[in-house]
Amino acid sequence: MFEGVISALVTPFRDDQVDSEALTRLIEYQIRGGVNGIVPCGTTGESATLTHDEHRQVIQLVVEQVAGRVPVIAGTGSNSTKESIELTRFAQKIGATGALLITPYYNKPTQEGLYLHYRSVAEAVELPIVLYNVPGRTAVDMKAETVARLAKVKNITAIKEATGDMERASRIRLLTGDGITLISGDDSTFLPFLAVGGRGAISVTANIAPERMSALWRAWERGDPKTARQEHESLLELNRLLFCETNPIPIKAAVNWMGMCGPEIRPPLTPLAHPEGEALRQAMVDLQLLSGAGD
Repeated sequence: MFEGVISALVTPFRDDQVDSEALTRLIEYQIRGGVNGIVPCGTTGESATLTHDEHRQVIQLVVEQVAGRVPVIAGTGSNSTKESIELTRFAQKIGATGALLITPYYNKPTQEGLYLHYRSVAEAVELPIVLYNVPGRTAVDMKAETVARLAKVKNITAIKEATGDMERASRIRLLTGDGITLISGDDSTFLPFLAVGGRGAISVTANIAPERMSALWRAWERGDPKTARQEHESLLELNRLLFCETNPIPIKAAVNWMGMCGPEIRPPLTPLAHPEGEALRQAMVDLQLLSGAGD
């Protein structure tokens, strides 16, 4: 159901409020760039510091603006099963195509706890569910065996596997076959992930380079691995620099440099201050995402 390049959309702010006008611009830029889907309120969308009302506001705005042109996979995860159910029911009600649920963070559930959490949310809705494993963020790692159990739940359809571990991806594929769609959560390893059975990426880089990320995917799909590799290699430095500080600090700066939204980022995150910030700007110039220094 979900495949290709799916943008993990930033959430623009102005005066500490969601900037609806900038968010609309970003959505249209993604669709013009050829993406296959959009994720609002994921990690890149600063979901951890959105209020519940803002969370709903962003999801609804994205669903309405996209208007069915591409799938909208709403970020509805939480470390509270009850809260995840409530947000996912809201996403279903207002017409989202699916829901992305991060592994519960901070409380560090067991593998059985993860299984019961996801099953409970899935059984409370009819919406397709995308699992999201990112142990570097959550301090809990969902094992391949747990993914295989969850793949048997009828509306759990995909997993965003963000470890960048090809052995892990291969093991999930081995245990589940076609029972769950593998989606990369790591831009730098998108192409290797496709080679071991992946079917797409939920991408930070797509915020600023949707056409380039989409070109990689299209080349792979038409059986042109040479062009896919060339696109992969051309994006390597950009992908690296977009994680020189905690995501979404660098991508928020990059989107601002492009004039797509303001630079605001919610505390406790802070504006980009890493020495490689200038290297990030230069990488964008090299890829013709910016016309030159000072843009």
